[in-house]
Amino acid sequence: MKKSEKTNNVTAAMYDTLLRPVITEKSMTSSESGKVVFTVPLNASKDDIKAAVEAIFNVKVKKVNTVKQAGKVKRFRGYEGVRSDYKKAVITLAEGQNIDVTAGI
Repeated sequence: MKKSEKTNNVTAAMYDTLLRPVITEKSMTSSESGKVVFTVPLNASKDDIKAAVEAIFNVKVKKVNTVKQAGKVKRFRGYEGVRSDYKKAVITLAEGQNIDVTAGI
């Protein structure tokens, strides 16, 4: 395996680590203080998340906090169902670093 093929596989796995940014009023106000929020897979570790953010966005990550959110019980057309569980990662960036997650909107 060539070195370039190996790095492409690692980068593809890193893109799978960050599913999507969380764009809410609370996450946008926290971005002013250098924090970015992403939805990540339930099995993603803090080290995986940190490596993915640093590789994809070329920034220095100071700290990663994660929150597992249990799915809510909701009723769908008269039947009870459960939304999927998900995990959020709040990434604190180093001083002077920023990520603009609203650029694609």
